[in-house]
Amino acid sequence: MTTPIPETADIAIVGGGLVGSSLACALEATGCRTVLIEAAPLPAASAGFDQRKLALAGQSLEALRRLGVLQLLTTAPTPIERIHISRVGDFGRVLLKASDFGHDAFGAVVLAQDLGLALSQRVDALQHTMRICPATVNGIVNGADGVTLQVKAPHGDVALRARWVVAADGTNSFIRQSCGIGTIEHDYRQTLFVCSLQAEKASDGTAYERFSSQGPVAMLPMADGRYGSVCGVASAQAEAVSQFSDTAFAEYLQSRFGWRIGKILRVGTRSHFPIKRVLADRLSAESVFILGNAAQTIHPIGAQGFNLGLRDALSLARILADEGSADTAATRYQASRTQDRTQTLAFSDGMARITVNDGLPLHALRSLGLSVLGAAPSLASDLVGRAMGYRRNAEYGEVL
Repeated sequence: MTTPIPETADIAIVGGGLVGSSLACALEATGCRTVLIEAAPLPAASAGFDQRKLALAGQSLEALRRLGVLQLLTTAPTPIERIHISRVGDFGRVLLKASDFGHDAFGAVVLAQDLGLALSQRVDALQHTMRICPATVNGIVNGADGVTLQVKAPHGDVALRARWVVAADGTNSFIRQSCGIGTIEHDYRQTLFVCSLQAEKASDGTAYERFSSQGPVAMLPMADGRYGSVCGVASAQAEAVSQFSDTAFAEYLQSRFGWRIGKILRVGTRSHFPIKRVLADRLSAESVFILGNAAQTIHPIGAQGFNLGLRDALSLARILADEGSADTAATRYQASRTQDRTQTLAFSDGMARITVNDGLPLHALRSLGLSVLGAAPSLASDLVGRAMGYRRNAEYGEVL
């Protein structure tokens, strides 16, 4: 883009990914002059068989609809009508049906690139947001009365002065590090392999989560009867697995997941990345706020990451709309996110740790839990609430 970078703004969002773009959409109604700074070029309009899949909670879908984004998806979201949970070596299993809880679906699966393109299209239509990309921030001076960003772009550099700056620039956030916000990190010693696949049994709205000591395997329903596959592999084995042919990887997935969807016939191009938890020890520094993966990068088990980041964005948009002081806004944002963040992190991390342990006590405990919930799924109301994205907002007293 050749649009000149403005020298002032009410809000500067650093990072124009899924969460940063969602925040820009949520801020539109406030009338705040917003600049969205993104390092990557605008997303291409092409789609591929190997793209990431996102399981969006019911509340996330509703929020994206209100923001005018959901309507722009090129492929309609694939509903998750059932959730099937089991573990290798444990007795019992849980099958949750949305209809048993009075809902048509728990949520839906979308292609990450489709959602990115829809958000990009929506940002283009915003009246109060200017997007600058590709552009990077290579300096920041933060104070209680505002922030100055040194922005570098192909068509010129500028010192951008903003009342508020939001860091949505990912796990290795430059803004977070520059503001002296520390992190707590944990290496799960797993690598996540992601691909699409086709199997003998076409997807029917059931999302499968299969746990083992090596990590989870998830099969998410997709359009045209395909599945989005997510497979956790112990880091020590990841290099060998990455060298598998398509046929060998399909056989490996089959051995890890079983035969619930019949024979796996074909797998798409794979991508993989290590799984680490990176948690910021605070969510603000004077006039800077952090959200999404910059605030918390968590284990993908339970598909909580983007859903949590979207709730960060919705909460922050409400607070910045009130235009309080930096101190007041920082306090309110931290308070508004504490309960949801703490509970979601505890759920994600707890599931990641307890499901890989092969010890006999946990084997017996898990088997008992799966058997009880399998026999009386109505007891899993909290799990259902999490699957659908219902959270109590501590500040506003409402469910997000």
